[in-house]
Formats: sequence, C-alpha cells, structure tokens
Amino acid sequence: MFFCRFWSASASSLFPRAEASSNDRGRGFGRTGFSDQNPAATDPDPARHLDSRNGARGVPGSGPVLSGIIEHTGGSMEEEMEQLRLSRRPEAGEFSLSDAIYFCQKGLESIVEDQVTQRFSSEELASWNLLTRTNQNFQYISLRLTIFWVLGVFVRYGVLLPLRVALAVIGLSWLVLGTTVVGFLPESSMKNWLSELVHLTCYRICARGLSATIHYHNKENRPQKGGICVANHTTPIDVVILANDGCYAMVGQIHRGLMGVIQRSMVRSCPHIWFERSEMKDRHAVTSRLRAHVSARTKLPILIFPEGTCVNNTSVLMFKKGSFEVRGTIHPVAIKYDPRFGDAFWNSTKYNMVSYLLRMMTSWAIVVNVWYLPPMTIQAGEDAAHFASRVKSAIARRGGLLDLAWDGGLKRGKMYSSTVVQNGIEPPGSSRNPPEEE
Repeated sequence: MFFCRFWSASASSLFPRAEASSNDRGRGFGRTGFSDQNPAATDPDPARHLDSRNGARGVPGSGPVLSGIIEHTGGSMEEEMEQLRLSRRPEAGEFSLSDAIYFCQKGLESIVEDQVTQRFSSEELASWNLLTRTNQNFQYISLRLTIFWVLGVFVRYGVLLPLRVALAVIGLSWLVLGTTVVGFLPESSMKNWLSELVHLTCYRICARGLSATIHYHNKENRPQKGGICVANHTTPIDVVILANDGCYAMVGQIHRGLMGVIQRSMVRSCPHIWFERSEMKDRHAVTSRLRAHVSARTKLPILIFPEGTCVNNTSVLMFKKGSFEVRGTIHPVAIKYDPRFGDAFWNSTKYNMVSYLLRMMTSWAIVVNVWYLPPMTIQAGEDAAHFASRVKSAIARRGGLLDLAWDGGLKRGKMYSSTVVQNGIEPPGSSRNPPEEE
C-alpha cells in the first residue's frame, strides 16, 4: 500500500504527461497521463464534484468532460445550440443545415454510448495506473515508463500475489471450518457470538488478502440489529468491505462454483437467505423471511443490494422495491471505490469468480470509502417504489454517483421483455419484481 501511495504522489513528477492529440486518441494515448485529473477520487466529499447540469464527474463548468469513448462538453443542449447560433454569420438566417446535423450527432452519440450498457463495463480512468487491463491499447511511450511498468509487474505478481493468495486461502479455510464447527452447536447466545467471531475474523483476513484500505465515515449511523442495510453494488467484495466493520445476515442469489461453496459454509452458522432468481416461490419465501427477521430486534441487520446486479461504481441504478415493502428501518450505505489502484467492478458476463479474484489480487490495492447514512423509514402516504427511489437518491448523492432510473435487469434480460413488464403485461414465466442478488 505504501508503494501505491508513493506512486500516486510522485508519478506525475517522474514522468512527463502524455497529452492527448487527435492522432494519439486513435492509438489509445489519450488517457495515459499521470497527473490526477479526477479530484473526486480523493476528496472525502465526492458529491460536490458532480456537475449539476449533466451529471458528469469533474469540476462543474470546467470544459470538456472525459466520459467513456466520447468527449462531452459541459452544458445543456440549449447552451450548445446557442453557441452554434452565435458562431454563425448573421446573414445565414434563423435556420441552417447545421442545426439538423447537430441533432443527428446527438442521436448517434446516444446509440454509441447510452446511459445503461456503459454502466456494465469497467470505468475509464483519467490517468493510467500501470495496469494493462485499464489500457488495452497501451504502446511504448518512453523508456522510463516501460521500466517502471516492468517493476510494477514484478511487485504485483512476484511479491504481492503470493502473499495475498496465502491470506485468502487462510481466510476461506477458516470460514469453512469455523462455520462447520459452530453449526453443530445448539441455538444459544454463545453460538451467535462464536458465529459473529468466525465471520468477522474471516472477512478481515480476506480484506488483508486484497490489500483493502477502507475508510468508514459517520460510524454513529452503523446499521443496528433488526434493521435492513441497503447499499449500492459493485462487486461481491462489497460484502467483505461492509462486514469488516460489523456482521450482517445476507440475502442473495444462489451461486455455484467457489461462491456456492462459500454460501453453503456461511449458512451453517448464520441465518443467511439464499434464493433462486427464477423461482417465484423463492421470492415469496424471501419476503416472508425478511418480515420475520426484521420483527426480531435481536437478530443481525440484513444486508441487501437492491440494484440486483453489479454496476461499475459510476452510478446507482433502480432499486427493486421488494426489500422496501417489509416496512422496516432502512440503513443506507454508500460505497465508493478509488479506481486508480484497481478496478473493483465484477463483470460477471466476462469473468468467473476465480478469474475476478486473481485480477483483484494482482491490482495495486482496493481503496474504498464507506459512508453510513442516517436511518430512513417510509413516510405517510409513500409507497415502496417511491421510498426505494428516495433511498437510492440519498446513496447516490453521498457517494458522488449518478442517480439513474434504469433497471439493472437490462444487463441480463431482453429489452422487449422489460418494456412489456413496465407496461403492465407480464410475460409467462417472468417476475415483475425479481429479487435482489448479492
């Protein structure tokens, strides 16, 4: 971690900035500079770096905004049209062909880079962090840069990776063995205490295995027993990040492979709730168990990710209303990762769990800020959908994320099916409100 912070502080002075010329952008050099262009990455209050006009990250009104593959200029469409008209000669009249071309350009930009699909791919960095996975088009720039990159590869793969793998094996082995032993004990306060101890120890060992540096803010608002903790979802590591500061009963989709082994181990000693997304009866069972869990004020707080899928930590998508129908106390939590040290987003369509963990263990570190927000309850006359939207907006505002109304289910479903459901016609075998996944 010291190596990472030393690099972050001194790289801009060690290497000349590679400015993005029109030719360089085509070769992938446009984002390889080392100066810190994203003040929201280190600011303890990233929300103030959101541009209120277009939602892009950066200093408001500071010119072009680098977002995805299209360079956007700050300001609304009305302001851009006004600038085009002012640059036109007076004798050109009120209308010219350039007005139509402008709207054609905006339409093509919306097709190339829409608001939904780009949330399911890794966030582009303003400056390169010496990881080839964040700059697939990297080519030779300078000898000093190449030497530093080679040294980084040696440190990450030759020094950090073996240590991290060893810690991860120790942590997961402790989880499997510890929960198995605790599971044989009769129900008692001693069993609950031992279960919390096993889980907390395991999560903290695994966090060390990822070189996680976690900054918790407003700890006085930590979720209490009998409540429901909801957070934005970027990666399965979200569970490890939150559980380092307290134990939770979790609700999530049943997985197979390594995740399935971990889930079956955890449920032996703690009342976690795992369900099958495609089964309607599982959805009703989850709702019933949530109500029963919340009614018992002595049980651990429930951890739910209402987006239902992993998003790349640039925005918050629509919250499913299922967990907000329980009428319990909601404890919102905002999670924001620093992408300069490693991309924490899990693209489950490209990587399985083992491949994803290896990518995390060969990154520099996992640096994350966690904000505990004040508890929220449903207001008089407010339905579950509006309550979910209000909680989502609070999380997005606190974490400096974009607040989007799109359904994360579009990641894995067909657009036609989603549109039909929104119009009130539910296709056979589909669920109007699919449960959340871990």
